[in-house]
Amino acid sequence: MGWVRSVARGVLVAAVLLAGCAGGAPPSGAGPAGGRGALTFVTAGDLTDYLGPLVAEWNARRPAERVTLVELPDAADETRAQMLSELRSGSRRFDVLNIDVAWTSEFAAAGLVAPLERERFDLAAFLPPVVETATFRGRLYAVPYVTNAGLLYYRKDVLDAAGERPPRTWAELARLARTLAPRHGLGGYAGQFLPYEGLTVNVTEAIQSAGGTVLREEGARVGVDSDAARAALTFLAGGVREGWIPAESLRFTEEESRAAFEEGRLLFLRNWPYVYADAGRPGSKVAGRFEAAPLPGPYGPGTSVLGGSNLAVSARSRHPATAADFLAYLTSERVQRQVLTRGSLPPVRASLYTDPELVAAHPYLPILRESVLAAVPRPKSARYDQVSLAVQAVAQDVLALRTSPEEGVRRLTRELAAIPHDGRETAGPVGD
Repeated sequence: MGWVRSVARGVLVAAVLLAGCAGGAPPSGAGPAGGRGALTFVTAGDLTDYLGPLVAEWNARRPAERVTLVELPDAADETRAQMLSELRSGSRRFDVLNIDVAWTSEFAAAGLVAPLERERFDLAAFLPPVVETATFRGRLYAVPYVTNAGLLYYRKDVLDAAGERPPRTWAELARLARTLAPRHGLGGYAGQFLPYEGLTVNVTEAIQSAGGTVLREEGARVGVDSDAARAALTFLAGGVREGWIPAESLRFTEEESRAAFEEGRLLFLRNWPYVYADAGRPGSKVAGRFEAAPLPGPYGPGTSVLGGSNLAVSARSRHPATAADFLAYLTSERVQRQVLTRGSLPPVRASLYTDPELVAAHPYLPILRESVLAAVPRPKSARYDQVSLAVQAVAQDVLALRTSPEEGVRRLTRELAAIPHDGRETAGPVGD
């Protein structure tokens, strides 16, 4: 699960004390119809024992509806594969699933997770874009639990000494990365450019920042054949060609890029919010010398891809009413506050981003809120895994300068059109 890899290093053990369970008896007619009883909650490996205290708190208050936590490997591909294998077998083992936001459409289209009643959950209190990650074909199939948006980290000390502001456009980023970074022995700009989900995210962000899209109508149409996509790939490939995107960054995941920034080797870095706390810790060479800003775009602030995870209920759960309660509990204001303060994870509730006490303790919150509000989900498709692999393969060749941006867009258009995103033979007509 991508968000686990990104944020696990900043997570602390949470002891959530509730003045009454947020997932108490549901209102009449709320939540999925059906039984009550014990649940199994499945998630990627919880490397820092963060979820254990949450489950223990629930179990202490609801002993007749105990939750058993099942942890799968922390690698996203393995977690997804095991979840899909279990659900497709018809097993009733899993009740509640903690899934990457990019998987929601796939699980929903396959009928593996149950639609949820919107009125059962306090969705109006969430940041609006995160709710969109939990829907497919107009229905709610999950409840947002943790969100994420990309930020631009920059060396504030270097920019201040040069009288420069953090870049708001691609042209400003390129100019500073090309001219200012070498004066200080720094690489200019890095993201996550190894061919994996991180590359899909970085390329999708660039396309969306330029006003384009990869897919339209939840996969029914391919939209990548556009000037925006050509501009995005040209921008990234130009950085590699001109050297202000270091060649080593073509091998970076979140962690390699984070380490390069914290070791004082980069002027700019695109990464997730967990880096803010990590880079400020003792031992980091940039502690007290960096800040974060929204991602730049071609004409102003860009558009991040939404990360994070959603909570879904298995379509075969015997106890969907209890499962709905458990989702409400994990997304309650009190638990979400602890998710932030104890876990350094971006919450989904909007009020937490403007709470003076929280902002004082987590000064990046206003910037993160701005980025989340401007962010959009990754392309929705019942075959998202194939979509991501196609983007990665094409982008890798473009960034390695083996394929031109123009040819990359043409090739990606063909490959995406061949994917049955909606269960049909092809994805339908291409183009704008």
